[in-house]
Amino acid sequence: MANRKKEVYKPKPMTGGKRNIIQGLLHEYDIETADDIQDALKDLPSGTLKEMMETEMDEHPGYERYERSDEPNYRNGTKQKRVRSRYGEFEVDVPQDRQSSFEPKILPKRKKDISAIDDRIISMYARGMSVRQISETIEDIYGFEVSEGMVSDITDRLLPQIEEWQNRPLSAVYPIVFIDAVHFSVRDDGIIQKLAAYMVLGINEEGRKEVLTIVIGENESSRYWLNVLNSLKNGGIKDILILCSDGLTGIREAITAAFPATEQQRCIVHMVRNTLKYVENKDMKAFAKDLKTIYTAADEEAAFKQLEAVTGKWKEQYPGAMNRWHDNRDAVSPIFKFSKEVRTAFYTTNAIESLNSSCRRLNRQRSAFPGSQALLKALYLATFEIVKKWTVPIRNWGKIRGELTIMYPERMPE
Repeated sequence: MANRKKEVYKPKPMTGGKRNIIQGLLHEYDIETADDIQDALKDLPSGTLKEMMETEMDEHPGYERYERSDEPNYRNGTKQKRVRSRYGEFEVDVPQDRQSSFEPKILPKRKKDISAIDDRIISMYARGMSVRQISETIEDIYGFEVSEGMVSDITDRLLPQIEEWQNRPLSAVYPIVFIDAVHFSVRDDGIIQKLAAYMVLGINEEGRKEVLTIVIGENESSRYWLNVLNSLKNGGIKDILILCSDGLTGIREAITAAFPATEQQRCIVHMVRNTLKYVENKDMKAFAKDLKTIYTAADEEAAFKQLEAVTGKWKEQYPGAMNRWHDNRDAVSPIFKFSKEVRTAFYTTNAIESLNSSCRRLNRQRSAFPGSQALLKALYLATFEIVKKWTVPIRNWGKIRGELTIMYPERMPE
């Protein structure tokens, strides 16, 4: 993808009014350097806001400033308010009225930030920056201090959204579901431990990718996975045609209990990835090409002939690399009941890897998260950044859907 050029602000044409303002600034602030210009601009928002609010106040009680009136409500001086802006912090005099009923539109009550700083903080959090890094960055860029507690408070506003998202209604049928894990370092009572974040990704009946849930877990077991799958059922899922996962402890027993008709498929992506861990960089491309001849073979018999051929070719150089394929023949074989087009939906890396790469980026940004809740917030934000790009169905979905409808006529929605 070509790099997008950074948008450059183009100033509007110079007018007589603009020229007069600039001349006034030069005279008022004795501007001689670029820094003087910045200082002058920092001084303008306070007076501008005050004048705009004074205009609003003129309309509120129904009479002009300094005008006599018999109205029970009247102006009652000003109250100083500290406001944050993209130019830094400043004090502004907010007009008051006797009955405290004045609600300025330009700077509403209780609003102390006109720089959209909340959105910027959440955006930085989504990119994996720590609370401390965000606090320091805000101070460097905007010139005012944002405490780490304030950053946490702002990101904590996401928690109700996350809970609502986790409890949203799901579709009744998902033709394909993936479960994958990314591991993160999380600090708990001063001790750093590894926690797995399980991403459950579904391909819905329209062929679109959909993150069904994010689960942060500690101990894998059939009971643990049964709780995860039952939470999906409680969300409205009645059937999953094919569920792809790695050899997660207890996952097979849990799938059988929760969705007994579901086809359980060992994730080919994981098989390939785990095999290449034992291969040197110089041989990875050739080895991966050979592995592809196994899972793209015409049928099961041809696939296992290729398995023997690939094992023989690389056995001397990498004696244990192919053990996983031999140990899990029964887990790999179900894929061959499908055509190559349908198989592509299982083994292509695009479906789950784009999501995982976004999550792994968080690992590169932060050495450890301060708790599982902080990790969940970051994953939620990172997930929805990648989801924005999922605007079309997966490749060849029409053909894949047609074949699945023939294979599962009573279960695939019309």
